[in-house]
Amino acid sequence: MALVCRVSADPASRSLRCQPVERRALGRDEVRVLVMFTSVNPIDVKRAAGYGRRVLSLLGAGGEELVLGNDFAGVVTEVGGDVPHVAVGDRVWGLVPTGPQGAHRSEVCVASRWVRPLPAGFPMASVAVLPYTFTTLWRSMKAVGLHEGQAAGCHVLVNGGGGALGQLAIQLLTRWGASVTAVCGAASSARCVSLGAKQVIDRHATRLSSLPSNCDATLNFGAWADEADVIGRLRPTALGHATTVHPLLGETDARGWLVGGLACWRAWRAMRARLSEVAPRARYAWTVFKPDEAAMDALQACLLSQPLVLEVAHRASFAHAESAFAHVASGQPTRAVLTAEI
Repeated sequence: MALVCRVSADPASRSLRCQPVERRALGRDEVRVLVMFTSVNPIDVKRAAGYGRRVLSLLGAGGEELVLGNDFAGVVTEVGGDVPHVAVGDRVWGLVPTGPQGAHRSEVCVASRWVRPLPAGFPMASVAVLPYTFTTLWRSMKAVGLHEGQAAGCHVLVNGGGGALGQLAIQLLTRWGASVTAVCGAASSARCVSLGAKQVIDRHATRLSSLPSNCDATLNFGAWADEADVIGRLRPTALGHATTVHPLLGETDARGWLVGGLACWRAWRAMRARLSEVAPRARYAWTVFKPDEAAMDALQACLLSQPLVLEVAHRASFAHAESAFAHVASGQPTRAVLTAEI
């Protein structure tokens, strides 16, 4: 038997509870992992309240009850016949694609391509909070055209620099030689500076529209209401802009496929037009999480060289998952994990 942390998909009766489930058979290209740590991300808190149910149901993630979570770290307990790169007893980290399974469980069965060996000496809790966020960041930067080979000398504005996406963006871009301007709340300023931001803007004290238009790329991890102003910070020859706070899931939840979809299309078109005004050749992207093998390989390379850091400040057992969800819901810049160790 295994344990899962389930949440009702009905916002009116939302509750988190730990339940036993039968172990399922393993596929030939799958790995069974005893989960030691699995992170609670902001998207999990929002989904627990019903967010994204209409769109995510297309991925099998919209049933009556959900098992949330995407990233994990643990120990391999079984491998399929076609798995060459990990063995029973290996410490690993990985991703569970958004769907019916989720990572908030005592063991996961996942395709081997979404599992990587955990480097020796690296704490499991520290890596368990990275895969989902890093993959989303990687997809955002790829959409813009930012990569290690050309980021040196680029000026990148990161709106929402104090959040997990912003913190990883500052660290990675700085390593690549980019100059980062982070926009965040005053409480996160020191953290952003310590991570490598060259300039920090207090979002409550300075209007985005008053900042110079001198950026080679912009990333909006803060708020959709800032979208036009963040885009306006690009120089005419900029690479592009990506956002993770677009209204796709929210609009379809609130207004349905037809009306909500039309509203999203209009919003996308308006912001794409805004981008064309300030940087005619720049790319524009709405980023959503999707497992990406190249992103996982890049994260593995970081772990082996100079690990990225997101502080884990709250740990809870599966039976006390509510406290981890509450920590994330409070807007803390630190992360929370569910663990089998307590």
